[in-house]
Amino acid sequence: MAAAGAASCRSPLAWLFALAAALFFASWYLLLDSAAGPAAASRAYQGLRLGVGGGRRPGPGRKCDPARALLRVYMYDLPPEFHFGLLNWKPPGFGGGVWPDVRGAVPEYPGGLNLQHSIEYWLTLDLLASEQGAPTPCAAVRVRRHADADVVFVPFFASLSFNRHSRVVPPARDSEDRALQRRLLEFLAARPEWRRTGGRDHVVLAHHPNGMLDARYRLWPCVFVLCDFGRYPPSVANLDKDVIAPYRHVVANFANDTAGYDDRPTLLYFQGAIYRKDGGSIRQELYYLLKDEKDVHFSFGSVAGNGIEEATQGMRASKFCLNIAGDTPSSNRLFDSIVSHCVPVIISDEIELPFEDVLVYSKFSVIVRGADAVKKGFLTNLIRGISREEWTLMWNRLKEVEKHFVYQYPSQTDDAVQMIWKTIARKNQAP
Repeated sequence: MAAAGAASCRSPLAWLFALAAALFFASWYLLLDSAAGPAAASRAYQGLRLGVGGGRRPGPGRKCDPARALLRVYMYDLPPEFHFGLLNWKPPGFGGGVWPDVRGAVPEYPGGLNLQHSIEYWLTLDLLASEQGAPTPCAAVRVRRHADADVVFVPFFASLSFNRHSRVVPPARDSEDRALQRRLLEFLAARPEWRRTGGRDHVVLAHHPNGMLDARYRLWPCVFVLCDFGRYPPSVANLDKDVIAPYRHVVANFANDTAGYDDRPTLLYFQGAIYRKDGGSIRQELYYLLKDEKDVHFSFGSVAGNGIEEATQGMRASKFCLNIAGDTPSSNRLFDSIVSHCVPVIISDEIELPFEDVLVYSKFSVIVRGADAVKKGFLTNLIRGISREEWTLMWNRLKEVEKHFVYQYPSQTDDAVQMIWKTIARKNQAP
């Protein structure tokens, strides 16, 4: 009885000791894991990296696993003045770091036409989400060591810097945008990551045609993410090394669209600036050819007043929407028409289309050479010759592909953010 009693007393004590030891080691493991970050996970799972398809979406509070990512990204901790500081965000308290916590509310990007070139904002948010444990498909994952990375991401909001700070404010002799570009070049020149590769593995976002206007000529070895090549010499930017990304559409997505062929009374729609420079002079020629055509809407328009709402309603009531070269080969109008499910008619001989290596544009758009488009009667005869059945196939395909042109946070599988990461990964893997 005494021996049994002693055993019964020791058993609970031994159980409590074992439980305490288990909790101690578990807490110590979690502390080490959080300190090591994604780079440690990458080193531990070198043999498990996926070749295609990207990683897995983490559960609440779980970070992405670099070993399962399609693209591992080293991102510089640039001061806020280069990124979210341009949105008037300030680090919380003393020593609050250079990045916002994206697991809750995130700094807002300005609306209107600012949005169309907001690409750097969405990609930076997604990288931060991959590290902080916010929702993301995990195709691209931030790592903390350059040696573990496929590419180096330069988080400068170049388009926003140009839009907000390209004018010289006296008594300054130069704009703040140019000053930021100079400081960025100085920062990169001092980094061992840049010196190691000469910038060839660096990803730079300059989606606005005038973004990085000065620095671009020093950054030519980098992978640029652009809207088009219209203002770049081939020695600086070209399709062999760089990525064409869609504009962020300005009109709203046409959710639950049932407006088929007979519900769209306008045959062909264009509303925008008519008199443009360079290759955009074709707009003026087409205006005089089409302005009096039956079922064709071709008029001047802008975002001022109710311009965006008018364009939204006009595109949703039209079968085909014109996307004509402007000052540069591309414009936001193509992506507005895609999310409006208005079949794009693309007239821009120098345009490079986003994700063209994986999307067949002829299945949801009509591409016309500029020389043919300005022939009297050519364009209207071509469009009127497309049958209801052919149009309906393109309309349905538009509804299938529109997700690839949507920027959002949190990012979703195969949206514009993930498509850009996958395009960068393909460029990175190319021989």
